This record gives sequence, structure tokens and C-alpha cells, in this order.
Amino acid sequence: MSPVLDIAGLVKTFGGLTATDHVSLTVDTGEIHALIGPNGAGKSTLINQICGEIIPNAGQIHLAGRDVTRLPPAGRVALGLGRTFQITSLLDDMTVRENLGLAIQAREGGNFRIFDRAAKRNEVWDEADSVLAGSALSARAGVKVADLAHGEKKQLELLMALSQRPRVLLLDEPMAGLGHVESQQMIEALNAARGECAMLLVEHDMEAVFALADRISVLVYGRIIAAGTAEEIRANPAVREAYLGEEDA
Repeated sequence: MSPVLDIAGLVKTFGGLTATDHVSLTVDTGEIHALIGPNGAGKSTLINQICGEIIPNAGQIHLAGRDVTRLPPAGRVALGLGRTFQITSLLDDMTVRENLGLAIQAREGGNFRIFDRAAKRNEVWDEADSVLAGSALSARAGVKVADLAHGEKKQLELLMALSQRPRVLLLDEPMAGLGHVESQQMIEALNAARGECAMLLVEHDMEAVFALADRISVLVYGRIIAAGTAEEIRANPAVREAYLGEEDA
């Protein structure tokens, strides 16, 4: 099976700084692949290259078998690339249901001001209701986003991203700012979504990484120093010294 996301020999420099140093990794269909590393490792630079916000100096990025290395972000979205952000970007004055409905309708290529066919509107709301019914936000559909807890906003952003039906979903620190209970709820939500799409998970919460990841890549100073299963990463001396905080093998 060909990987749905294939990054090969990616290099990005800023003056004399090499932020991405010949990075190669793959994400397979339906897989959760975690990318971990200390602050300053170059994770954000790598993610922004995958999204098309930064163009690499060398290397290639293939999405669903197509070379997208120099394709603009909108083109990558059209090919099935989705993303969540460390800081949520939601419409605070609208309800949970309305935010999700807008995301679903955006997938169809329109907006509510020109969306005047009642049957089509009903399809959007029916889908939104179905998605919410199976989620932790099932009782919060009519609540304004401004009144949600931080963890609930993270849950909503995930539902909106999944509603786009991406081939690959980039998850940028979905546990950021969450308490223990909220983190466990997010882990459950991501596990429930397993198989809907491939996921590249960028995360500092190692409990979440080890609970979710099929494979893990470790980025240090812009270079992948190890890749493997959770068990292999736990046992890797270089990873333990560079990132997990243990200098002993």
C-alpha cells in the first residue's frame, strides 16, 4: 500500500540555520503517526511545509500520490489535507451546531448566504446533527462557542476538521491547554476517529502519544533521529537522552 503522505529528503534553511534537515517520513492510510520533539526541534516549520505555507529548499512532498511540494495551500486542501491548530479558530458568536454546519457546507463549496435550496440546507443540518449525536458535544449543540470550555472548543475543532473528510489530518498539539480529564476525552475522540483518515499528530503530551500512535518519529534540531512503534521509541537510548529526559539506555 502506498502512503497517503510521503515526505522525502525535505530541507528548509533560513540563512545559516537549517530548520529541516533531510527529513523523510510517511503516513499510511488510516494510521496515526506522531511527530514529537523538544521545543525548537523544527516541528512547526515541518508542518508549515506540509501545509504549503513554507516552500522547502529541497526534497519532495507527495499527497495521495501527487507531488504537492510547490502546490499552494488551497490546492492541498482540495486534495484532502486537513489541519487543526494549537489555538482554536472558531466563530464565538455562533452555536456549536452552526459552526459545524458552516464547516460541512464549506466542504460543499458554498456559504449560507447563497445557499438557498431548502433540501440542501436540510442535508447540512442533518449531517451536523448526526455528527454531534455521536460526540461528547451531543448535549451542547445549541450553546454558543464563547460559552464552551477550552476542551469543548478543541473537541468542536476536531469535529469540524473531520467533517471535511480529509485524507490526511494534521493535528497541531490537540492536547495543548487541556486538563487531565479533557485530555482523556480528546484521546477517546481521536481513537473513535481512527480509520476515518490518516493523522499526523504533533504533540508534547507523551501519555497521549503513546496511547494513540501507531508509529512515532522523533525530530531533534530539524532531523529525524528515530522512528518506530511506541515500544521502540521508549527503548531507544538516543531518544531518551535527547527528549524523554533519561540519559541511561
